[in-house]
Amino acid sequence: MPGKLLKPYLLAARPKTLPAAAVPVWVGCALSWKLDGRLDWFLAGCTLVAALCVQIATNLFNDVLDAEKGADTSRRLGPRRVTASGLLSRRAVYAGAIGFLVVAGLAAVPLWAARGWLVAAIGVPSAYFAYGYTGGPFPLAYRGLGELFVILFFGVVAVGGTVFVQTGEWGWEALVVGLQTGLLSAALITINNLRDVDEDRRSGKGTLAVRWGPEFVKLLLFAGELDAMILTVFGIWYGAPWWPALSLVWFLPGLGVAAGVLKTAPGPVYNRYLAMAALQLVLFAAAFTAAVGI
Repeated sequence: MPGKLLKPYLLAARPKTLPAAAVPVWVGCALSWKLDGRLDWFLAGCTLVAALCVQIATNLFNDVLDAEKGADTSRRLGPRRVTASGLLSRRAVYAGAIGFLVVAGLAAVPLWAARGWLVAAIGVPSAYFAYGYTGGPFPLAYRGLGELFVILFFGVVAVGGTVFVQTGEWGWEALVVGLQTGLLSAALITINNLRDVDEDRRSGKGTLAVRWGPEFVKLLLFAGELDAMILTVFGIWYGAPWWPALSLVWFLPGLGVAAGVLKTAPGPVYNRYLAMAALQLVLFAAAFTAAVGI
């Protein structure tokens, strides 16, 4: 039985989206090392585990809640959703989501011990929005706020929180790098919602693509890439002068993804664009690490 459950849970965890949780911790640690000259690997590991578990819990809640609301049907263009397809029961998906939140809470205990109440101020809302992204009285994904949520929580908060755990400070450098990370992470949500815009419109899921139209949101995807690139110039002031040049490693592929989305109608090919956007995040983290290490 455990072996039979592993594959559906892995599918529900959505591995292609996990760079959105890992990259903010990665770049936050790299920035911390640049600013403070040291890195606490134990706290870094705890931060990474907590971030990944919250992301997986968010994906599981999204799977079961979208199925309950009729937003996932047999017409969807993306990967199968385990609740809607019957691979896992609603109870099993809820249990998995809660279990990952518990693990995230346990991983956060050393962070709280190291830095105090501010860690809880970050962790408690993050845990709530794992559910509140899709559920609750004001589900963000159904109000066109998914991209903004990702920019804030998977960008500014995640990077800034990682830097705070490592250094005890939360400076302007973390805000800038957090915005960059959030903008690139939001591309994942944007592509996902563009792919599913027709199904979301039919089911009443008011994503940004549904509310403002696919063409405008495609332009926002371009704008996010450009804004993230423009922010690299701040590297000159926090000791990473090569950051703008090294950013071509992730910026050019990102432009390719945005161009592909702009000229292509929503369809299964968007799954490839989604994977490329996740790869872009990894390239962003690798290039940033190189930039602060030079």
